[in-house]
Amino acid sequence: MNSDQMVNAFDASRAGDLSPSVRDLIARRERALGGAYRLFYASPVHFVRGEGVYLYDPDGRAYLDAYNNVPSVGHSHPRVTGAVTRQLQALNTHTRYLTDGVVDYAERLLATHSMTKAAAGAAHAMFTCTGSEANDLALRIARHHTGGTGVIVTANAYHGVTAAVAEVSPSLGIPLGPHVRTVPAPPRADDVAAAIADLAGQGIRLAAFLADSLFSSDGVLPGAAELRQVRDLVRAAGGLYIADEVQSGFGRTGSHLWGYQRHGLDPDIVTMGKPMGNGMPIAGIVARHEVLEDFGRTARYFNTFGGNPVCVAAATAVLDVLESEDLPANAAATGAYLKAEITGLRADSLAEVRGAGLYLGVDVIDPATGKPSGDRAAAIVNGMRDRRVLISATGPLGHTLKIRPLLPSQRRPAPVGPVRGAQATRLTRPGAGMLG
Repeated sequence: MNSDQMVNAFDASRAGDLSPSVRDLIARRERALGGAYRLFYASPVHFVRGEGVYLYDPDGRAYLDAYNNVPSVGHSHPRVTGAVTRQLQALNTHTRYLTDGVVDYAERLLATHSMTKAAAGAAHAMFTCTGSEANDLALRIARHHTGGTGVIVTANAYHGVTAAVAEVSPSLGIPLGPHVRTVPAPPRADDVAAAIADLAGQGIRLAAFLADSLFSSDGVLPGAAELRQVRDLVRAAGGLYIADEVQSGFGRTGSHLWGYQRHGLDPDIVTMGKPMGNGMPIAGIVARHEVLEDFGRTARYFNTFGGNPVCVAAATAVLDVLESEDLPANAAATGAYLKAEITGLRADSLAEVRGAGLYLGVDVIDPATGKPSGDRAAAIVNGMRDRRVLISATGPLGHTLKIRPLLPSQRRPAPVGPVRGAQATRLTRPGAGMLG
């Protein structure tokens, strides 16, 4: 896979294989949006509606969504859409006016984080619109607090698209900043110590170690035995530990609401995004009081739409649904079942199966050589898409299947037949879903 290629990207040179209507929509999109936007799958999918764990195309055909981490409590969840509708009919403005909702939500969100357990006011929340903005803000705060600029990330990390976070996102394939160092994932203490020493040798003071708590872009690596040692090394060097929970947060891993809690960590800053508003643009950070104290006193922060009443209503409803439907527990149980079933396939092309809750990574290999195979992974992803089950791929070689069902996904009879069929390039149950 070339650095300028996105995993699971549509190849426009094959547009001639598509139906006239799809081909026309792609052409119009290209003219209107330009070439920077990418589409998934060899044959892109066109959706007009979503409900529960399914997306629907213009012909009314249902696709099982085992990929999206944005509407994580379900597409068009009635409690979320109802909360948004009611709030939009009442008030929507910015955070320079007093409103109850953002304060109520911040207090409730803070109560779920480990670093707030010491005392009231031990940490604070700040809101943005996207995870990229949240990570950008976290780096800005880290640099202000530490006086450093150096950042350590994992070798194929993705943390967003602003200028500040794109240059700490190796998976984008663009040049990293001169103040950025990478370590293999999952991080080992020795590698982080070497990166800190290398920065110091160049006269660069460490600001932060920034890590996705599941190392999703590195291939979905839920086991990371040395993260607490890494945290201690980073703090000893004067830096901050930033836990990026855009992928692993809000109950995705099943056992805990936040991915960093699986590792027994107490980060200095936590960033959140994607599933926070179930599709509404809200994201944010939680940071320790002492980290934010001087920044809050000397730097003015304002985000026009960050934490607006409508998005806060959506985010509040997401917490309500997570609790009332016990979705983290469902993620743990259904995820364990799915992992066991895929592990039991014993297919020639499938190697290690990893995961936590409803976030799985499955390595795909060439049976003849035993080496990772991005091409075979792509064939499985597109085979599943043809059977109306949506997954994708990840990792530095694009050879790891990324299976990320929505949190309400349930166990069903014969749940993984399409995986077997897709990897063998033939199907026996058209339209069957991974989970039913």
